[in-house]
Amino acid sequence: MNTVLYRDSQVRIMESTVTNAEKHFGQFCSLLAAYTRKTARLRDAADRLVLQLLDFASTEGPEMRATLRDFAEDLAKVQDYRQAQVERLEVKVVNPLKLYGAQIKQARAEIKKFKRVRNNEIKQLEKLEKLRQKSPWDRQTISQVETSVQKASGDTGRTTHQLEETVDAFQKQKLKDLQKMLSDFVTVELVFHAKAVEVYSSAFQTLEDCDLERDLEDFRAKMRGVYGRYDARLLTDTTLSTAVPWSLPGQSSQSAIWSQRKEEEASEDDSAEEDLEDPEDPEEGPREWGRRSTSRTRAPQSEH
Repeated sequence: MNTVLYRDSQVRIMESTVTNAEKHFGQFCSLLAAYTRKTARLRDAADRLVLQLLDFASTEGPEMRATLRDFAEDLAKVQDYRQAQVERLEVKVVNPLKLYGAQIKQARAEIKKFKRVRNNEIKQLEKLEKLRQKSPWDRQTISQVETSVQKASGDTGRTTHQLEETVDAFQKQKLKDLQKMLSDFVTVELVFHAKAVEVYSSAFQTLEDCDLERDLEDFRAKMRGVYGRYDARLLTDTTLSTAVPWSLPGQSSQSAIWSQRKEEEASEDDSAEEDLEDPEDPEEGPREWGRRSTSRTRAPQSEH
């Protein structure tokens, strides 16, 4: 019976080893798979940023346009390295963890087999103990049960030895696999970050070399050109607007004078010459102002 208890203690340790591996390796697989997916999403977001930078570059001056295009090219290159990072993580880290479940199932199957054999041994021992208590004089039956117990103990011993070898190999392989997977993970990350640092350094230098003053001077030159033409139009419009207020009342008053002059011509023939020499002559005034008013009001409309 002491042997049975000892074997039970062994099995508990073995089963705990397999259970912990199943639990934590499953979590490792889930977390590293999520890490890989998020890295892929980061790659996709950076690709969209590259397109946005290229789109924005077309709206800027020559210096910034060239700088943004070079920067976008470097950023796209980093995403190529990130794509390689994602693929290597899947192949070297995630997939081995997914396949590790088969080894855990095999170890569990060996433990179940041992428990079945051990339970048979315990059952035979209990049967022998009861028989000795109830029928101590039945030596033939006791002898048969003792033979069964010896056979069960032998099966249990062989199964225990086999289980020890299986769990020992499992533990050894588990440690080696964990070491390799984490080493591969670190190697993949190191390769990516080393390449990324190299490209980002180039991108940083590209931004530093950008001549902002050149684009600023170009922008100011365009602004001066635009505002120069706008001011010229403002001046023309202002001159036009100042002509309209006084030309229309003038036209109205000259029309009144014209009517008055007609009446005076009918009654006083000798005043015709004096009327024609008057500065506010109806033949000159209304037609002159009418032409100016029309041309001035059309000018702004033609501008619109």
